[in-house]
Amino acid sequence: MKERIEELRGLLNQYNIEYHVLDKPTISDAEYDRLMRELIDLETKYPEFMDPLSPSQRIGGPVLDEFTKIQHKRKMMSLGNVFSEEELKSWAKKIEDEVGKVEFCAECKIDGLAMSIEYQGGNFVQAVTRGDGEVGEDVTQNVKTIRSIPMNVSYREEFEIRGEVYMPKSSFEALNEGKRQQGEPEFANPRNAAAGSIRQLDSKIAASRKLDAFWYHVPDGETYGLKTHYESLMWIKDMGFRVNENTTLFQSIDDVWKFIERMTIERNNLPYEIDGIVIKVNNYEVQEQLGYTVKVPKWAIAYKFPAEEAVTRLEDIFITVGRTGKATPNAKLTPVRLAGTTVSAATLHNEDMINQKDVRIGDLVVVRKAGDIIPEVLRSIEDKRDGTQVPFIFPTLCPDCGMPLHRFADEAAHYCVNSDCPSRIVNSIAHFASRDAMNIDGLGEKKVEQFHKMGWLNKVDDIFKLKEYRDEIISLDKFGLKSYENLVEAIDQCKSNALDKLLFGLGIRQVGAKAARILANRYKTMDALMQATLSDLITIDDIGDITADAIVTYFKEEATLRLIDSLKSSGVNMVQESDATIESSFTGKTIVLTGSLQRFSRNEAQEYLEKRGATVTGSVSKKTDIVIYGEAAGSKLEKAQALKIQTMTEDEFMEIVEREA
Repeated sequence: MKERIEELRGLLNQYNIEYHVLDKPTISDAEYDRLMRELIDLETKYPEFMDPLSPSQRIGGPVLDEFTKIQHKRKMMSLGNVFSEEELKSWAKKIEDEVGKVEFCAECKIDGLAMSIEYQGGNFVQAVTRGDGEVGEDVTQNVKTIRSIPMNVSYREEFEIRGEVYMPKSSFEALNEGKRQQGEPEFANPRNAAAGSIRQLDSKIAASRKLDAFWYHVPDGETYGLKTHYESLMWIKDMGFRVNENTTLFQSIDDVWKFIERMTIERNNLPYEIDGIVIKVNNYEVQEQLGYTVKVPKWAIAYKFPAEEAVTRLEDIFITVGRTGKATPNAKLTPVRLAGTTVSAATLHNEDMINQKDVRIGDLVVVRKAGDIIPEVLRSIEDKRDGTQVPFIFPTLCPDCGMPLHRFADEAAHYCVNSDCPSRIVNSIAHFASRDAMNIDGLGEKKVEQFHKMGWLNKVDDIFKLKEYRDEIISLDKFGLKSYENLVEAIDQCKSNALDKLLFGLGIRQVGAKAARILANRYKTMDALMQATLSDLITIDDIGDITADAIVTYFKEEATLRLIDSLKSSGVNMVQESDATIESSFTGKTIVLTGSLQRFSRNEAQEYLEKRGATVTGSVSKKTDIVIYGEAAGSKLEKAQALKIQTMTEDEFMEIVEREA
């Protein structure tokens, strides 16, 4: 039986490569499944021959308690970025001025999660995330579920390769369709979906997500007798690893730019997301001559695509009402593919913005979406109008409750001031429970809406009475006893949150997360803040007249006083503990955050920096010390570069965070 088991493993491994790597299957799916069932049956009958690298084990292993931290044997460095033809050619000129004419290798920058995998004795042994470049997380069990990665290879010595784990567009669309059917929040893009899948403690979930990977780097390739980067890629390709089919050699940077222009057009037709092109000096000896800066290799650069735009039809304009009663106009669009997702709606901000852009129902419009940012309508295409377009008249009544909409002096937005408006109730409770506020896991917007319809959640403090509906909740579809117990535990835990989290969760008009922290740190207790006068509040930096007036007005309302008393009775903390400033590299610096961060939310990054004595502002000026940027950074980054202000990628930021932890 051992011989048959090994024979089946060999066949299935070969068929995996043919199907997932070479895209040339030689057997039918039914025959593959038959062989897999035979192997599983034999391994079950003869457990003494079980092998953790068997093809049968690629459906997921035991659930982990946490991921183990692993020190990389060689640092996984990030790359510098360029955003224009001029910057790219300037980079190439510096190289050729130093070492003479070079050959370039250009490859697609896969929008996924950087990964290192290691083999010993021809066997797959470990997969580690990039982490901060020096220390990553052991995600071996999850990466093992990716069918295109060989578990056994012909090279018998120890070696490491690096690449990108990603989620194909087809897998992403199927995953989000499932989430829509379950009423769960969708992933914003394939990259976030891939990162979330790889960080599942249950590898069976990772296996179900149908991830894939491309491999693009062999560290210390010359030690294996290889002379160029491209040669190393062909070496691992021959061993059965997926290497991106668009990887190409070029003799001049002008030809590289032509390749970039072509891929900019073709990227939407690829079955995976790319967010740029990586260009590397091909020859290892020349790479060695060029060397490294403190942060990045001098011999490689990443060209980042600009924010995507698309043209589509604006079919209608509809109003949504948020937690503060703010009535936001949104465009209903003819669905269009943009930045990795299908966009069917976009924000129009407010009445003034619609009038300034002269956007009309029926217009062809240009829509932009940068990274995870909500799509917005940039402009209408006026010369395409045919007379059927209709100017939008902002409604005078709330579309949900029918009460009048009010526009405050010096504000562009309209508000529904009816505190019993269903949209306001649902959104205010969902905001209170959200991650950056009270962080009540399991109480998202869909669940709040469901509980509101059942009559259990009509105001924020009703959250702390949900445990009274135990029997009703556990009888709901897809909400059993364990879900109920987890929800009750999350509600109990949130009671000990700091005062600033509570203030932000209350949804006071004009009070965001930053203002909530400032107020909590200034007044220390809820009672002290409730007694603050307008003249007191306007003396605080970053608390302007409008915000101060909104705070005073909020705490004068009878409904607010009843809510605070109820929250106190429920045991919710009303005090802000004093935090000593933590000395760090950011102490005393003025910092701007821009672009979409992947490992911190914007609020989390700001909170981290402010606890370390930094001042975080929203605009770049000569007083700015550092601009930290993530995916799809735009004008703020460009302005920082023009002013020669220090810029820092999210990866570089995380290196400091980890180093100073």
